[in-house]
Amino acid sequence: MNFKPLKKSMLTVVLTLSTASVYYAQSAKDTVSREKDIEQVVLTGVADIAKDRKTPVAVSTIKEAQIVERLGNQEFPEILNATPSVYATKGGGGFGDSRINVRGFDQRNTAVMINGVPVNDMENGAVYWSNWAGLSDVTSAMQVQRGLGSSKLAIASVGGTINVLTRAADKKRQGNVTVGVGNDGYHKALFSYNTGKSDKGWSSSFLMSRTAGSMYADGTEFEGYNYYFALGFNPNAKHDLQFTITGAPQWHNQRSFQSKISDHIKYGGTEDEPNRRYNQNWGYLNGEEYSMTRNYYHKPVMSLNWDWNINDATKLNSVVYASFGRGGGTGDAGGIDNKSYTALPRTADGLIRFDDIVKWNQGGAVADFGAVDANPFEADGNRRNGLIRRASINSHNWYGIISSLNHKFSENINATVGVDARRYDGMHYRIVSDLLGNRGYTDNSNVNNKPNRITNTFDASASWNPFGGKTNDIKDQMAYSNDGIVNWIGGFGQVEYTNDALSAFVQGSVSNQGFQRIDYMLFTPAEQESEKVDLVGFNVKGGANYNINENHNVFVNAGYYERQPFFGAVFLNNRNDVNPGLTNEKITSYEVGYGFRSAIFNANLNLYSTSWDDIYRRVTSRVNNVNYVANMLGIEEVHRGIELDFNVKPAQFVTVNGMLSIGDWFYKGNPTATFIDDNTNAVVGTQTLYLDGVKVGDAAQFTAALGADFKVTDWFNFDAQYRHASNLYSAFEPQNRTTNDGAQAIKLPDYGLFDLGTSFMWKKSLKLRVNVNNLLDKTYIAESRTNIAADANSANNWNGVNKNNEVYFGFGRTWNASVSYTF
Repeated sequence: MNFKPLKKSMLTVVLTLSTASVYYAQSAKDTVSREKDIEQVVLTGVADIAKDRKTPVAVSTIKEAQIVERLGNQEFPEILNATPSVYATKGGGGFGDSRINVRGFDQRNTAVMINGVPVNDMENGAVYWSNWAGLSDVTSAMQVQRGLGSSKLAIASVGGTINVLTRAADKKRQGNVTVGVGNDGYHKALFSYNTGKSDKGWSSSFLMSRTAGSMYADGTEFEGYNYYFALGFNPNAKHDLQFTITGAPQWHNQRSFQSKISDHIKYGGTEDEPNRRYNQNWGYLNGEEYSMTRNYYHKPVMSLNWDWNINDATKLNSVVYASFGRGGGTGDAGGIDNKSYTALPRTADGLIRFDDIVKWNQGGAVADFGAVDANPFEADGNRRNGLIRRASINSHNWYGIISSLNHKFSENINATVGVDARRYDGMHYRIVSDLLGNRGYTDNSNVNNKPNRITNTFDASASWNPFGGKTNDIKDQMAYSNDGIVNWIGGFGQVEYTNDALSAFVQGSVSNQGFQRIDYMLFTPAEQESEKVDLVGFNVKGGANYNINENHNVFVNAGYYERQPFFGAVFLNNRNDVNPGLTNEKITSYEVGYGFRSAIFNANLNLYSTSWDDIYRRVTSRVNNVNYVANMLGIEEVHRGIELDFNVKPAQFVTVNGMLSIGDWFYKGNPTATFIDDNTNAVVGTQTLYLDGVKVGDAAQFTAALGADFKVTDWFNFDAQYRHASNLYSAFEPQNRTTNDGAQAIKLPDYGLFDLGTSFMWKKSLKLRVNVNNLLDKTYIAESRTNIAADANSANNWNGVNKNNEVYFGFGRTWNASVSYTF
């Protein structure tokens, strides 16, 4: 990759993107002469972008053209599935419910950044892709840095860093209209326009889109919008300012729970072909699709970048940003005859009988629902009398600033210092979404207002005006109501040496995170604020790359992190009690790599080892009809492996690309778990967890891909890709490993998928694109949350997996087509 200054602007650079794992990369000798073949993307300098044959990290870059052509109606993270050590799935299959693992670490422990700004939830590290459902529309490039990564911030990059680079305001003058359709009623419409840069330095970019329909799984209707606006001002060679705002208000019905394989067979499937579309969370209400689990959210993000070229040697990069998230997800509350909706009798198709639930709630007789209560929720305030839909609100206000100063001391040595400051206020409570025929809901959770009779309901749809404060009165809240506050201040610095052959760096960062919890229901006003807890974390890392010649290069990197635990580890048991055993998580990582570049063949080979120690996990389990919380301290995971990616261009019209990754991810040692009654908060005992040597689950430890792009003519091209996943283990639950029986997490069946796409172009302005994913309609298990060993009676297994295991089957054959007009 080559960076070139754009009108001497400090923080705006032109990134010439060439990725060895996806596209043809030129040799160093041919870079200048063939530079016109590489797409140029304008981005702001706060993003730490790895440079080919210079930055000593394992990296793959996906260009805008590939995202636009191949993503279609897939989930945004899935575009990275042909990248080594990446495992992305659709999760439950709802719109935006996908997830991604990098080197066996989930997205809570993989840093996701947009133009260098972190987006992982500051309380729990989570990334909710439905909040970013329109991100693919505005992405200019996407880079995944596996392992340590090149970011200077003290971020949670245990597995790696995914940096999404959005379009800039000063893209060339151009407009685009795109319409698309796909399986299960999917349809999309998009309009965008860039003004280009005026003589006075002003520029702007605008995009608006709407996507709606259903996903592959039953009961997953959705509707989402996306807006993006960028305004740039480049008054002279010293200053460049860019303001951006983007948001994606959406609602989508979910498949929130994995179902038993036996249910996929029972409801619409066969022994040979389970019903992959089955979803236990929905049914019909008054003849229309209705889901007990529905997500709705709107998270606009705005930022102002200022790039200041102070002089030829000194540059200042700054970004101020803010995000306001509003929304939540629905589920059930109460019960019928002491049963939740999952335990009630269903239709012959396995659907929830919502009309009968409403009838029972209104005092009508439903024969198989149990005894009738003619006055639910009114006679005695018993919250188990009657069933409603509630919404769990997870809103937040987030503000931050990142500023870095770079000074070039000589032709070979430069240094960067900077500050990273953030504040996050999370607002968590429940409200009533739908009374389902009841006249009210009585809640006894608020010690300051007990009992609280709730009659107001709130629609489960995202608001287009999310900038208010707490959006619901305490009298309308139920179950819990608390705020989580995280204050973050960090500093970072890096020294870098470069010459024609060698580039090396040493980098360090330190951060202080302040935590406080405010609980409005469990405590009287004088006791609602917890004590403030400050925790310090840091990281140090370094590496070097050496270009042996124009064809060969080698690199090495190493680092040590001490990362503060997440908010849930600081305050135990959903109360204001501070965990007395707080300790930082420790991450140690090593990596070596080799690269080869030539005019027709390019390859990268990496070996890595990451040790993650003193992990804290808090999980809920149910034993003998009693809910328990398990606080687990001292868990250690070891992740090591080898990665290979390559591309070859045997002829001008064809490029072949492939990758192979082999991981060995396992638990080390036997930590201790403390079990707590979730109702009384009483400690009921401790237990050794026999985890030593058990495989880490939830992501395939062996992946491979092979694909080819064929440019047949100037107006027609097509591409094909085969992807294989194996050594995939269930999402092992450590709290259940209380006996030293040597059993492993269950291994799920291997699978391979074949995708095909083709494009037709007319006069470089009108383009037709068609994609077919899982062309051969392969039936496979993408995830399993349970760990039930295969039965000795093979009739009780499916493909060697016990039918009582709860799984997500992957999607069957899906398709999409789009027409795009550029003007």
